[in-house]
Amino acid sequence: MSTPSSSRDSDAPAGGAPPTRIRAINDAPVREEGEFVLYWMVAHRRPHWNFALDRAVALAEALEKPLVVLEALRHGYRWACDRFHAFVLEGMAAQADAFEGAPVLYYPFVEREDAPGTGLIEVLAERAAVIVSDDYPAFFLPQMHRAAAEKIAVRLELVDSNGVVPMRLPDTIFSRAYDFRRFLHKNLDAWVDDFPREAPFEGVTLRAIEGLGEAIESRWPRADESLLSADRDALAALPIDHSIAPSEELRGGWEKAEQRLKTFVDWRLDRYTDDRNEVEDGAASGLSPYLHFGHISPHAIFRAVAEREGWSPSDANPKHASKRAGFWGMSPGAESFLDELLSWREVGFNRCVFDPEGYDRYESLPDWAQQTLAEHRDDAREHLYTLEEFAAGHTHDELWNAAQMELVHRGVMHNYLRMLWGKKILHWSESPEEALAIMIELNNRYAIDGRDPNSYSGIFWVLGRYDRAWGPEREIFGKIRYMTSDSTRRKMKVDGYIERWAAEVEDA
Repeated sequence: MSTPSSSRDSDAPAGGAPPTRIRAINDAPVREEGEFVLYWMVAHRRPHWNFALDRAVALAEALEKPLVVLEALRHGYRWACDRFHAFVLEGMAAQADAFEGAPVLYYPFVEREDAPGTGLIEVLAERAAVIVSDDYPAFFLPQMHRAAAEKIAVRLELVDSNGVVPMRLPDTIFSRAYDFRRFLHKNLDAWVDDFPREAPFEGVTLRAIEGLGEAIESRWPRADESLLSADRDALAALPIDHSIAPSEELRGGWEKAEQRLKTFVDWRLDRYTDDRNEVEDGAASGLSPYLHFGHISPHAIFRAVAEREGWSPSDANPKHASKRAGFWGMSPGAESFLDELLSWREVGFNRCVFDPEGYDRYESLPDWAQQTLAEHRDDAREHLYTLEEFAAGHTHDELWNAAQMELVHRGVMHNYLRMLWGKKILHWSESPEEALAIMIELNNRYAIDGRDPNSYSGIFWVLGRYDRAWGPEREIFGKIRYMTSDSTRRKMKVDGYIERWAAEVEDA
């Protein structure tokens, strides 16, 4: 297996992150005469455990330049709404507190109608020695970075801090989680000792910078306190969808994320194997929204679990490589959770990296899945619903409706029910292509952790990605794995869950 290096030869100083995580996406040079190093934070929205931040700090120190951290929030992306903006803004407020007193200029910018973000990166690039940003392989971010790279005359580096395993360490698409698990287990030595810094400014001396100047700060003003607090009136003034309200239960930011991690490790990890799929009083981590918006690092999660288990790399058992349990030498709960965090989450990033144009398209499904769905395309459907009926929870199935209402009102859905949710959309749609489009639309419209490689993995798993053919062959599904609400009711208690969310279903 070949190990990828930076995509461009460069005169940039080394350091801050492993080479497998750094790539330049233009041919422009590092400019020694530049005023500062710019970290354009767009995905890894946290003040520590962040390879992109570490890389920016290392460059600023080596070049003897100040460091500017620009955390920007656009409004023109698809599905932009109060829910997602509030979550990100709460994270920006926590960032401002964390960077207070650090040797860095933190500049939070929120695009408004009267302050569009157009041109900001180009203006900053004219003054920067080098720009570092986050290498995120999904949604609109890759296109945004490519567009910026074409317009600027300074080196633009992207740094991968998405997963514990570098996205580009393998050189192939894995069609099964089993194969990806085998790869990460067998290549443990290639990544297990490379962690971002918990305290990125410790022992670092950087030059100071007071501001970006009146011309920039008047045209692209810092986000004020009302915005950073996700004030409802401030949100209402933004040109985004106001029909999808912020989650009342979930607040954004690295501090909230770390509190949730501590609660999980202290109180739920031991129960994870047996209870993570329980609907009532389950043991799921609840970290997915924070992982999606970069408010917590998978490295920090891995480290917290490893420390709780008293684990070291020498405890890994190579005889169990590729197996769901036994490789780590940890407790059953920890083994099961790490398989979800590493194998299942990061195989989705693998797909997005090596199939950037197809990861969200029906044609990317395995051949066997497309064939069996085609063979049953014309099967009769007892129930058919439109996107609007699905969105409102207007189906005949009260458990499905409850799951949809949790998604609509909380911005998350119970993990096991999300699988059932997708299977029934397939069951009740006119075609598998329409089912896929409905799943993507509903997930990306309402879910805080939507628009993410991991959520695309879950949606496409419903249609056969990362799975195998199952029997007996059924109408509509063919050989696709089948799930029903009745079987779910038999496996777990759901009455309280249905009662809680039934009241939220809107009248038809």
